[in-house]
Amino acid sequence: MQMLVLGGTVFLSRAVAAAALAAGHTVTCVSRGVSGAPPDGAEAVTADRSRPGALAAALHGRTLDAVVDVATMSAPWVRDALDALHGRFGHWTFVSSVNTYADLSLRGGTVAQPTLAPLHGRPDEELAKRDPDVYGAAKVASEQAVRERAGDRAHVVRGGLMCGNGDLSDRYGYWADRFARGGRVVVPDVPAQPMQLVDVDDLAAWIVACAADGTTGTHDGTGPRSTLDRVLAATAAAVGAGDLELVRVPEPTLVEQRMGSWAGPRSLPLRLPEELWGMVDRDVTATLAAGLTPRPLADTARAALAWDRGLGAGRERRAGLTDAEERAVLRALG
Repeated sequence: MQMLVLGGTVFLSRAVAAAALAAGHTVTCVSRGVSGAPPDGAEAVTADRSRPGALAAALHGRTLDAVVDVATMSAPWVRDALDALHGRFGHWTFVSSVNTYADLSLRGGTVAQPTLAPLHGRPDEELAKRDPDVYGAAKVASEQAVRERAGDRAHVVRGGLMCGNGDLSDRYGYWADRFARGGRVVVPDVPAQPMQLVDVDDLAAWIVACAADGTTGTHDGTGPRSTLDRVLAATAAAVGAGDLELVRVPEPTLVEQRMGSWAGPRSLPLRLPEELWGMVDRDVTATLAAGLTPRPLADTARAALAWDRGLGAGRERRAGLTDAEERAVLRALG
């Protein structure tokens, strides 16, 4: 199979390229060339998608069996890619997001639930980072473009929390690193909170297999339903130091200490307000039936830790607590 990956140098798109190569496919990766090289064995093509016509020029005359696009939040980029390859592709995968759903408090939802109204332009990136609805609305517009132009050859994958090798968000990697360093570790005492994640390599392998098999339609791209308690406990069991002690901090204390949630500085990553619990509690029965095969969480934890250590000790993290912030929370407990 001749596969085109739009990206191929960072996290999921790189994992998709690597999975396709491992499956014996011929892979071309198109990127701006500023985030590193694609996996060995893939052809690298340079094109800046922000420049109208750049992609069409770079891919002129090529015919592909499958295309995978992970464009983050630009419906015009998605439409341009589809137009650039009009009539010259077989299967088209677009990686969307669970942020597309209008009601993120709904637990156990499926892909049939309503989505946000589409945002057809390119949103301000900083605003999209702060407002998940902006990000989700841009993804909805991109999904619409894919369905309009690819029709019954389209596969839309609404990605959830992706973890493991190559993750730069620190949302899950923070916990793997912190548990491995041991000692008393602040964790949120939220036993009822759901949690759902997928190893990026499992998601990538499934995306490639779906392209090869001609799977179409819409699926949530995440793993089985669990709880944050169980995820953190399993991570600690896999990579925790011998002297590790999980110190459960009640929600009122976390609020009093101005702890952020989900991601970002001064946060306990993956902790979510209840109105967003549906984002990590999707009914993925159809996804698992379509072949997504999650590995044991312990393997993802070890991959996340190895990746984190490769980034270097003492770096400034995008999410989590500094040592000083964690000590302050522990002191507040008395």
